[in-house]
Amino acid sequence: MPIPLVVPDASVLLKWVLPPDDEPDADKALLLRTAIVDDAVRALLPALWLYEVGNTIARRFPTHALDWPSALMKFGLEEAPASHPWLAKTGELTRRFDLSFYDAAYHAVALLHNGLFVTADTRYVNQVSEPGSVMALSRRPLDHRVLVGRKRHCEKRGCVRVFRMAGIAHARRSR
Repeated sequence: MPIPLVVPDASVLLKWVLPPDDEPDADKALLLRTAIVDDAVRALLPALWLYEVGNTIARRFPTHALDWPSALMKFGLEEAPASHPWLAKTGELTRRFDLSFYDAAYHAVALLHNGLFVTADTRYVNQVSEPGSVMALSRRPLDHRVLVGRKRHCEKRGCVRVFRMAGIAHARRSR
């Protein structure tokens, strides 16, 4: 069985290095990080992740503008190369839902690679839940077995991928 793919955005990645007392759901972000490090889950990011994370750290914590992004780089997170299909999907999401290019870029990677986009931005999740492949970090289970398994089920209107996460199922309609 292939390793499940997640696309954590900057809001999740920042929780890996920011003081946890200031960050809601930091524990869940750290569990996701552990699952990625342990190869239970594969992470894939758009190449712009470091710029977005670095910008936030430099503005909020200027004394850590170099060491925290450097710490994140040490994880060796895989980057999806920019491509015309990625750019088209990112543009489609920005226009359809009036999103920033940054936010849509992560979601587009998840959609194009059959992954799950994980964000701490619940407003984003509520705004674009229709296209699928997106989940709020706050819904992520606290169990260390982040992804227990994947199954495919078919319905009349197409195939649905179900990520079974420690008893919490998240379905995505395949397109």
